[in-house]
Amino acid sequence: MARNFSILSSALLIIGLTQIGTFVAGGNIGNTPRVPCYFIFGDSLVDCGNNNDLKTSAKANYPPYGLDFPTGVNGRFTNGRTIADLIGQLLGFDSFIKPYATATDEEACKGVNYGSGSAGIREETGSHLGDRISLDRQLKNHEATISRISAVQQNQEVTDEHLRKCIYIVNIGNNDYINNYLLPDQYSTSKEYKIEQYAEVLAQQYAEQLKTLYKLGGRKIAVFGLGMLGCAPAEMERHGTDGECVDWINDGVMLFNDRLKPLVDELNHSFSDARFTFINLTNILAPKAGEPVPTKPCCPVRPDGQCVPDGKCCSSRALSVYLDSFHPTEIANTVLATRAYTAQSRLDASPFDIGQLTREVIDA
Repeated sequence: MARNFSILSSALLIIGLTQIGTFVAGGNIGNTPRVPCYFIFGDSLVDCGNNNDLKTSAKANYPPYGLDFPTGVNGRFTNGRTIADLIGQLLGFDSFIKPYATATDEEACKGVNYGSGSAGIREETGSHLGDRISLDRQLKNHEATISRISAVQQNQEVTDEHLRKCIYIVNIGNNDYINNYLLPDQYSTSKEYKIEQYAEVLAQQYAEQLKTLYKLGGRKIAVFGLGMLGCAPAEMERHGTDGECVDWINDGVMLFNDRLKPLVDELNHSFSDARFTFINLTNILAPKAGEPVPTKPCCPVRPDGQCVPDGKCCSSRALSVYLDSFHPTEIANTVLATRAYTAQSRLDASPFDIGQLTREVIDA
């Protein structure tokens, strides 16, 4: 039987959303941030405008994206704030971390968002949509950012100490399935690898990229797992499951997710002066018996699953899981960010949630 899920259970809607929304939206604004800087790597789930000027169809710089964001349309693939924005607010930052494409040297000292829609762990991922900033390119951009920060601070030792205290999140890998392995007409990976082999190859490459982030000074690093991609409205429609999740996709993605916690444990063992942690989005999206699968996006969508430009959004965005056929609404992001920051159990985050990660003392 297909595994049904809903991010927003009835109980959560009744007793949780008002409290969570108030806490995230204003609970920490104006306070001193818990960490001096915050760096964001990933795909469209965290992109805040890096794709705006790229030659790609993977853009969100048009309405109805940004409909509920304070400054309107901005390049975020949601109606309001991304999970990265919300975590930044929980960390106490009084403004959103700027995209790499526009961040000044002074702004870079507080952090940079490198996220890019359609990007992946693999270099070729998302290439059929146009340009995108792969994780390898994001890491190169971060290396350039470090040089900029060092120039501002005029002291490499001070810069190194600054970077050790920052929070880094890495939320990527979705497109390595959605816009790579699951498109056999566009990419050869499904012909080259069985799905088990692909998960292993992908995890091995990811491990090397996370080690590169460590070499670049990252010490407090949250590694996000993938969600249940087989429950995305686009995948259910593509595979004609009549509102049921595509189990074989979820099972395949789980093969990759299952490698991430052991990878984090291995990295913590290898680098004793670092604190890696795994954020288990699949557990946060855990099925609840009898709940219907959200099958409808909130906006009218194009064939690629993104919102039609200027399409009229549903009025129930605060009760909707998906804005388009792939990307969550702000309220869904609120639940994800809150559980990532303050885990309900060790199944949500291990060995730390992001709130605990901020309090970890890293010895030189």
